[in-house]
This record gives sequence, C-alpha cells and structure tokens, in this order.
Amino acid sequence: MTQLLDVANMARWIRRDGAERILVRMTEYLEADFRRWERFDKTPRIASHTPLGVIELMPTSDGETYSFKYVNGHPSNPARGFQTVTAFGVLADVDNGYPTFLAEMTLLTALRTAATSALAAKVLARPDSRTLALIGAGSQSEFQALAFRGVLGLEDLRVFDVDPAAVEKVRGNLEPLGFRVHPATSVDEAVDGADIITTCTADKARNTVLDADQVRPGVHVNAIGGDCPGKTELDAAILEAARVVVEFTAQTRLEGEIQQMDPDFPVTELWQVLTGTAPGRTGPEDVTVFDSVGFAIADFSALRCARDATAGSDLQSEVDLVAQPDDPKDLFSLVGVLAPVS
Repeated sequence: MTQLLDVANMARWIRRDGAERILVRMTEYLEADFRRWERFDKTPRIASHTPLGVIELMPTSDGETYSFKYVNGHPSNPARGFQTVTAFGVLADVDNGYPTFLAEMTLLTALRTAATSALAAKVLARPDSRTLALIGAGSQSEFQALAFRGVLGLEDLRVFDVDPAAVEKVRGNLEPLGFRVHPATSVDEAVDGADIITTCTADKARNTVLDADQVRPGVHVNAIGGDCPGKTELDAAILEAARVVVEFTAQTRLEGEIQQMDPDFPVTELWQVLTGTAPGRTGPEDVTVFDSVGFAIADFSALRCARDATAGSDLQSEVDLVAQPDDPKDLFSLVGVLAPVS
C-alpha cells in the first residue's frame, strides 16, 4: 500500500510540530540533499503554459528514491476564488517502481520554499542580519518570516504590498507569534534598514519591484517571485552588481530573474556554496541575490521530511493506489471473467 498524507493531516502535522520547528528541520533535509547534488538526476521542470497560468511536473531521483511534484501557477486565480498554487507529490522506490508515499504539496511547497530561502540566506546573508523586508504579503509571507526566524533569528519585519489588507493580514498572523511587524506604505520604506529583502509578488509580468538604488551594500536579496518565463521582479542592474546564486542554472535561465541577462551571465549554484566548491559572500559589502524558482530536489527533500516526521502515526493513511493481483502476470484476474457478448 502507498502511504498518504492528505490536506487535513498535513495541516494537523504542522499544528502538532509547529511550522517554525518543521521549517528548521526541513532546512536540514534540504542542506543534506543539496550537498549530494551530483547524485541526483536533474532536468528543468516540464511545463504546459496557457494565457491563464502554467501546470508543471518536477521529477528527480537519487538512484534509490524517485520523486515528482505536480504543481500549477495561476496568478489570476484568487480573483476567481481559487489559490494561485496547488500541488501534490510522490515518492517511489526505484528498485521496483512502486509509489511509496503520496502527499498534498500546497502547504508543503509553502514550507519548502521558505526553508530553501532560509538555507540560502544562512550562507549568503551577513551573519549580523537582523531585519527582513517582505515585498509582497501573499501566501508565502508568514512561512518566510518563520523560516528566517527559526534559522537566522530574525524577528523584525518590514512589510509592503500594493494591497494594504494583505499587509494587515501578515501583521495579524505574525505579531501574536512574537514578531515585530512594521507595515510600510512603499518599497522605499520597507527596505529602509533591512538586511535581507524578500521579493514575492504574483503578477506574471516583467516588473521592477525592486530598483538598484533601493539595495544598499551588504544586503541579501531573496528573489522568489520570478518563477516562470516572462515574470521578473528585479531591476537588471541589481543582478549586474551582485553575486547571483541559483538552484539549477538551466532552469533559472528560463524562469528566474536571470532570464533578463545574457545567456553567459555568470551564476553560482547553491550546492556549490554549501559544499565550498564556489564562494558565496566574500565580504560585508557584497550584495548577494538568491534567484530562486524552486527545483525538484527541494521537493524531494520536503517529501522525505514530511514522510519521516509523520511515519508510524495516524497522520498517514494507506491508499490502494497500485493494482496487485495475486499473480503479477495476471492483471485480468482483478476484473474477473466477463460474460460472452451475444
């Protein structure tokens, strides 16, 4: 039987263990898998684009376990009563090809994205970073804040969104958890004094959410909103002046901020920084950019983390997903003998 972690039980797990604790643990899973990056199959995600959005498959394998995630991205969905992103994912045994674990990944992707951001910031941001600016106050905001507090200890937030109600949503959710939230009325106000800037907006367009003159020396930019062709958030001049780190170069050149740049624009992959094979930040005045579009290995890590944390509990249930006749050569036995057609 395949083990299932459905939406209700995913939410129960997050309530049981606490989102911040899970995010710290997931960061450890991510770091462990990124450090063995070269063992994984890697390919840009398989995308089906339409005017309304995109549906994608994100596969990978380390030779023992295979995973994939199904995910959509439809920026106009909230206005129609739907979420921008929904997802589910699978782990399978490479030895026999059987799926072993099936999970919802709308919540899990939110955790994975935030944990990946925190992992990158741990090695790219200045060690004395204290203040996080959030440009965009959508569904990812609270998860980002919790990940950055859990991993880097940040509790001071400066938040801007074109929708003031979204900013109030973030403040209402995070102040009771101990965060100091400053609602900003502009990007300039939000980034004033910030050590780390996260950009995460939903509009599928070549936008300039953050200008070069708004990024002071020493700042780390966590750019997570540009995640498909034709969608960017950063002034190209920021990239030209920064050390840019990505997950998987071939995918990020298609979908990330660096789609604005020449095909040979130099970037470093996160696994290289983690393993010490390439430098990240080299000094306190460096501007660093994590140009993150999400990659299948991070989903692999998130699925492993969720599976392991809920194993042996009532949070997982069995789902009869694979047909298993007594005789593996006799699949027809499951449907019985059909009456002859007269």
